[in-house]
Amino acid sequence: MKTEGTENSKSASEMPDKILGTGSQNVALKREVGLFSSVCLIAGIMIGSGIFMSPEWVLYYMGSPGASLLIWAAGGVLSMLGGLCYVELGTTIKESGGNYIYLLRNFGPLPAFLYMYTTLILTGPSKTAANALSFAKYVAAPFYEGCAPPQVVVKCVAAICILVVTAINCFNVKLATGTQNVFTAAKLLALFLILVGGVVVLIRGQTMNLQNAFQDTAVGFGPVGLAFYQALWAYDGWNMLNNVTEEVKRPQKTLPRAILIAIPVVTFLYVMVNVSYFAVMTTNEFLTSNAPAVTWGSKILGTWMWLIPVSVAMSTFGTINGTTFAAGRVWHVAAREGHLPDIFSMVHVQRLTPFPPLIIKAFLALCMIIPGDFVSIVNYCSFMTWLVIGVSTAGLLKIKIIEPKHPTSYKVPIIVPVILLIASVYLVLAPIIDKPQIEYLYAVLCILSGIFLYFPLIHFKCHPKFLSKMTLHLQLFLQVVPTAKNID
Repeated sequence: MKTEGTENSKSASEMPDKILGTGSQNVALKREVGLFSSVCLIAGIMIGSGIFMSPEWVLYYMGSPGASLLIWAAGGVLSMLGGLCYVELGTTIKESGGNYIYLLRNFGPLPAFLYMYTTLILTGPSKTAANALSFAKYVAAPFYEGCAPPQVVVKCVAAICILVVTAINCFNVKLATGTQNVFTAAKLLALFLILVGGVVVLIRGQTMNLQNAFQDTAVGFGPVGLAFYQALWAYDGWNMLNNVTEEVKRPQKTLPRAILIAIPVVTFLYVMVNVSYFAVMTTNEFLTSNAPAVTWGSKILGTWMWLIPVSVAMSTFGTINGTTFAAGRVWHVAAREGHLPDIFSMVHVQRLTPFPPLIIKAFLALCMIIPGDFVSIVNYCSFMTWLVIGVSTAGLLKIKIIEPKHPTSYKVPIIVPVILLIASVYLVLAPIIDKPQIEYLYAVLCILSGIFLYFPLIHFKCHPKFLSKMTLHLQLFLQVVPTAKNID
């Protein structure tokens, strides 16, 4: 948060320059994310444990294999439409921060602050902790055959995972993106293995599970919306590259190219992996399996089925690394805009990585591992994902209508954001209308509770007097300095 009085803020930013010998005006996040790393960041975050462990929920809501495959394909199409809209947003508003900066520039500080408050401080660390616990279960499982691993072991492994990912992202950008590239390649190979296994089964003539593919298909506003909701969670992450726009090399070219490569590849793999599942398992086996990929592996891979749990663990680790890399930049930008303490807008003077936000994000995730009882909060706040996408898309429509000749290297037809906005409204309302629960009200109240922080701290700038001195001491301890925007 910006402190009152120019003298305090000046001393808090200039003194480290004298001690560290670096002028803050010359420090900025470097453009080190090329096309290959951009594709790996998008695909690596999108491909989490969901496609391996929970596609049965799409079948559960739709009732038939054929309708389920249509939902998976449609989810990819909708993600592509979203990706195209976000390319125009990213090439028009050239700052990092993704949804946060788009809300701020189009609708003002309050919506942006509420988004930052909810996703970065509440649901973001919760999702990181949940992914880390999922990773830990698969890492620990081989050491406890025949029984579930003890909770203390799972939580310790999860904590180690978070600390390792944080260390990787603090060290430098190249190590973080290199790690993402390696784990994304491993995920793609795992999905390709399942794809090939299914194709071999189909070539051998085992197609009975796909006959009458649309029998017992469910229809209605609710079931289709809930099935879409489940599939789109597996696609979540297609807009993460916009969080790091200022670190992307030649973003005007890299953003659209990365989207046009990553999303179609992931969509093709998701659809074909589900075809493979259906080729090997009956509908009843699919629905009763807690982990379809594991069931598939036990039928096809035999003694090599250990590849599936390893793939899930690697997939989850890559997702944690990718989201940590992207989310750290949103903290950085939010602090730069005055919505978080100044210390979070600073980067390490030598490594040029946002140390403070990465450290606090890890701390919050570690705290949430301890109780492990936060899944319901994440689930009921999850509808905010498409709420925010819808509002950001409305911001793009606002730009296209008010400033039709706005400077950008890439524009989509206006029908594309209109379709995305309608789909976003549908996805927000469908689960609430189909199965209204009091928890959704709690989630909304949780989001709106940020208003009680916004007005005193942001609008009226009522900051604690010790904040400037604390910022100064943390700067010296962490060896971090303020940064300039890196906008070409």
